[in-house]
Amino acid sequence: MHTSIAHLRLTPALALTLGLAGMSSQASAADLGVTAQPACPPLLNKTFPRLQDEKPQPLCQYAGKVLLVVNTASYCGFTSQYQGLEALHAKYKDRGLVVLGFPSNDFGNQEPGNAKQIAEFCQNTFGVKFPMFTKSTVRGEGANPLYAELIRLSGTSPKWNFYKYLVSRDGRTVTAYSSMTAPDDGDLVQDIEKRLAARP
Repeated sequence: MHTSIAHLRLTPALALTLGLAGMSSQASAADLGVTAQPACPPLLNKTFPRLQDEKPQPLCQYAGKVLLVVNTASYCGFTSQYQGLEALHAKYKDRGLVVLGFPSNDFGNQEPGNAKQIAEFCQNTFGVKFPMFTKSTVRGEGANPLYAELIRLSGTSPKWNFYKYLVSRDGRTVTAYSSMTAPDDGDLVQDIEKRLAARP
C-alpha cells in the first residue's frame, strides 16, 4: 500500500524537515536566522598570541571591522596615547572599531619588558581593554606578517612608537598616521567615522 505525502501526519519535526528540504539552494543565512560572518580578507588571515596569556588569537575574528593598528611601547614620550586609544576603542567599538596594540622594542629600546610586565603596565596605568598581542618586530625584514602587509598596502613603515594604521572594513584600504597624530586628532577621528559608515 502506497501512502502519499498528503496523507502523512505532519508532525512538527516532519514539517521542519520538509520545510528545510524544500528551501532553495539560494537560501541565505538570514533565511535560517543565522548571522553570516564576513569573509576574512588576506590581511587578517593570521594568528598572534594574546598579550595577557599568549593564547593564539586569529585576526579573522575582526573581519568586517574597522581597525586601528598601533605599535606601542611602555617607556616612550607617546606612551600616554594609550589613554586616548582606549577612549577611542570604548567610544566606537559598538559601531565596529577595534584598536589592536602590538608592543615592539624596535624604537629606542622603549619596550624592554616581557609579556606579563607589559600587560600589567597597560592595565594598571591606563586601563587598556582593547586587544593587545605579545611583543614583536614591526619594521624591516623581521616585521611580523601583519605589519609586513600593512607596510606593503600603505607604502610606509612605522617611523617610531605609536605609529598608526587605519584599516577599512574590507581589509584592503590602509592609511598610515604618524606617531604625532594623537588618538583624538580631528582628521583621524573623521576618517574613522567615514570608514565606520562604509559597508564592506
